[in-house]
Amino acid sequence: MAGLLAGKAIVVTGAGNGLGRAYALAASMAGARVVVNDIDETRAAAVCKEITGAGGAAAVSTASVSDWDAAASIVQTLSDLADRDLVIEAATENPAVKAALFAGLDRIVKRPDAILATNTSSIPIAQVAGATTRPWQVVGLHFFNPAPVQKLVELIPSIFTGEETVRHARLFVTDGLGKTAINAPDRSGFVVNALLVPYLLSAIRMLEAGHATAEDIDTGMMLGCAHPMGPLRLADLIGLDTLRAVAGSMYEEYSEPWYAAPPLLRRMTDAGMLGRKTGRGFYDYREQR
Repeated sequence: MAGLLAGKAIVVTGAGNGLGRAYALAASMAGARVVVNDIDETRAAAVCKEITGAGGAAAVSTASVSDWDAAASIVQTLSDLADRDLVIEAATENPAVKAALFAGLDRIVKRPDAILATNTSSIPIAQVAGATTRPWQVVGLHFFNPAPVQKLVELIPSIFTGEETVRHARLFVTDGLGKTAINAPDRSGFVVNALLVPYLLSAIRMLEAGHATAEDIDTGMMLGCAHPMGPLRLADLIGLDTLRAVAGSMYEEYSEPWYAAPPLLRRMTDAGMLGRKTGRGFYDYREQR
């Protein structure tokens, strides 16, 4: 697996969040020269420390421990990304933020064959690609949380994406990272979230209506349908703000009521109850932090 990515220069921007951290770690363990980019220096430093520690323990043939330290250097300005082979964007699920970021990457990344990939959960890839002058090199690579464990990646070409970009992106996912790629249409929600988000929102509506407790809803789906995690705990893991953003994007595209965020979800996110990352969501995680 290290052969395909050995020596490849990859940057993960937005690496301070959970998925971005996972991409950086997975790519580094596959032999790539990873650069971490995040607006928060503390978060970037933590990711780099994890990468260097993993590199030392893995002792892969393509890098020594000191090389891993250099490969995981902190990059806070996009100008340091000029020579990257691949950029994976994992910034917040906000169309304006992603468009601005890709416009900047378009100006700065100099390699003519570089792939610019977005991990958006629901924003149309064509919308992100349209912020660049090379939309044929922009593709969606949607990983799932927790990324080190989940084997699936949705590969989402837009109407602009070139065949070579798709081919190289698929090789990165399958041969490079050892994951399974499925083709997904460039429609909000793609494949998995088009099914998953209405399910999660239905569980929230069920709780909101007093139909059942959070524990009973989750237990019912775990033991009755063999799901590894109940919908409300899964929503907490995803992040309730992310779920609300994804639902909003899908509702904007389809105007179907089952994609509309329930009032309870809106109230909780407005109150800063975002799930595991804030310690409170449908469950209380503060003693676990």
